[in-house]
Amino acid sequence: MNLVINGEERSFEAEAVGTVGALIEALQIEAKRGVAVAVDDEVVPRSRWEEAPLRDGSRVEIIRATQGG
Repeated sequence: MNLVINGEERSFEAEAVGTVGALIEALQIEAKRGVAVAVDDEVVPRSRWEEAPLRDGSRVEIIRATQGG
């Protein structure tokens, strides 16, 4: 499956990243607090990550909040 993640084209096994939750795991993003995800310009609430499907060619934006001043 080909995805565009934060503007970068990436390829994955389809079974490994069928949902937003699976993609977050595959990318080894551990700190899930402070992370927002949008798929094809639609924000996906964290409560739906495990069920929100990804399709070949989906555009995914992953945004992480940072602290500092």
